[in-house]
Amino acid sequence: MPSPGLNLLNLERVSKSFGIRPLLTDVSLGIGAGERIGIVGRNGDGKTTLLNVMTGVEEPDTGRVSQQRGLLVGYLRQDDDLHDSHTVREAVLGGLADHEWAADSRTREIVEVLLAGVPLDRVVEGLSGGERRRCSLAALLLGEHDLVVLDEPTNHLDVEAVAWLADHLVKRSSAMVVVTHDRWFLDAVCQWTWEVHDGVVDVYEGGYAAYVLAQAERQRQAAASELRRRNLMRKELAWLRRGPPARTSKPKFRIDAANALIDDVPEPRDRLELQRFATQRLGKDVIDLEDVDLRRGTPPAEKVLLDHATWRLGPGDRVGLVGVNGAGKTSVLNLIGGELAPSHGKVRQGRTVALQHLSQHIDEVDPAARVLETVESIRRVTKTADGEITATSMLERFGFTGDRLTARLGDLSGGERRRFQLLKLLLSEPNVLLLDEPTNDLDIETLTVLEDFLDGWPGTLVVVSHDRYFLERTVDTVWALLGDGQFSMLPRGVEEYLERRQASLRAAEAAAAVPAVPADPAAAAPRASKGSAAEREGRKALARIDRQLERVSAREAELNEAVVAAGTDYARLATISAELTEVLAEKETLELEWLEVAESLE
Repeated sequence: MPSPGLNLLNLERVSKSFGIRPLLTDVSLGIGAGERIGIVGRNGDGKTTLLNVMTGVEEPDTGRVSQQRGLLVGYLRQDDDLHDSHTVREAVLGGLADHEWAADSRTREIVEVLLAGVPLDRVVEGLSGGERRRCSLAALLLGEHDLVVLDEPTNHLDVEAVAWLADHLVKRSSAMVVVTHDRWFLDAVCQWTWEVHDGVVDVYEGGYAAYVLAQAERQRQAAASELRRRNLMRKELAWLRRGPPARTSKPKFRIDAANALIDDVPEPRDRLELQRFATQRLGKDVIDLEDVDLRRGTPPAEKVLLDHATWRLGPGDRVGLVGVNGAGKTSVLNLIGGELAPSHGKVRQGRTVALQHLSQHIDEVDPAARVLETVESIRRVTKTADGEITATSMLERFGFTGDRLTARLGDLSGGERRRFQLLKLLLSEPNVLLLDEPTNDLDIETLTVLEDFLDGWPGTLVVVSHDRYFLERTVDTVWALLGDGQFSMLPRGVEEYLERRQASLRAAEAAAAVPAVPADPAAAAPRASKGSAAEREGRKALARIDRQLERVSAREAELNEAVVAAGTDYARLATISAELTEVLAEKETLELEWLEVAESLE
């Protein structure tokens, strides 16, 4: 095992190039025991190359990589090394039977979260890309490592699983290096941030918030002349400083000057002004889902996604939609976009709606076509609430500069193709925008540019994303698909969603652990008469709690309906949310009381 007090791994004057482009130049870094490090940077600047050199997958051109003797390294790469002929059980659990792996609580938790919905005896070859990715992550987390290296671990995870993964990694004793574009995850997990750019690696203490603050301070000291990038950073900094207190951990560098940068920074967007502009362009009616049923599959495996659900999107609404994988988020976007018909009910679109849908699939393109020519053929100048932007300026904002402006589409990387797809969609000037996992394959710099563009975009926005930071940054309200066939509004956003999911899971576990009590008192009477007085009292207590649970559940349903009816009355929504929180807490207390009484009768 590695010796305490020394770096687990060191890079000494490491350089690495591809062709004539240097990705790493004389880089010297060290990773200490237990340190959690996040790596950020633009796509193509060398983040994955740094991981490959660090783990020995690639050799440096010059320099030296050294590890402590006996160091155990686990590496989650973007392409997995699973054997297609193995079952999930063999690939992840080494072939252990259910009673063997389920006896360990840590193993059971990893399997239940990451492999939910994936049969253990299914062959790997038939898995989707997301399922393979989750299998690889589960297998790595089940191992014992001194250093865990993760390349985009949050891909294919929903918001709930990302929150669980962050908590799991913080509790581990092993060191960790992670490449991710998920800024909430960086803030929740990382103690250090490494920025890879122009062949060098800059080191910052803290997570993403501290990294942005430090960048702002360095820009102030250097009096950066690039005004657009400076304004973007100021806006991002303002957002972070207005966010939850947990984001602003106390970095050791001085932040007074950084705070001065945002004293006069306005809100990221004037919601009232944008709504007024959107109303002028869109009209009063945008999209209404009325009494809609949506089912997937066929009986007996048919799944009900929406059950007589009603949902209305108005001009300028900025909405986030969350739910577990398989809850129907993508299907709802297809329903709104007219690509999917409801089983029952109606989907109405306003007459002035110009809708665009960014799906998770990258569009097919003519590989011989050029970037700038293709964009100019769509639109040379596009309009926003802030004015007009030329196609060339838009391309530059989205990272297409220099020779990338004239690059062939067939030569673009996956991240560049995703950016190009998004840019084409925005240039068509939609007034309703549906974004399905828009952060996939986009680096943090591009995400910041996209968020800045959406700040001044006045249309109706619906976002499905596992990126919690992006959701909090771009939308004003969050709705959830909780498995009851309805849209549930969450006044407190993603945090409330996670709380509700946890409460639901605890209730399900409690119900599964205890046999159902007969609803008919007469059926229970013969058993009660044979027992002691204590047993009879216990049966009465169970009947009383059952009645209370029925009352509380009915009130919960009423409050959920009230949330939908309240619409954008935020004062009313806050009142309803407060009562709903109390009701859920009372329900949880009653369920625990029921469980205690039931256990005493066994």
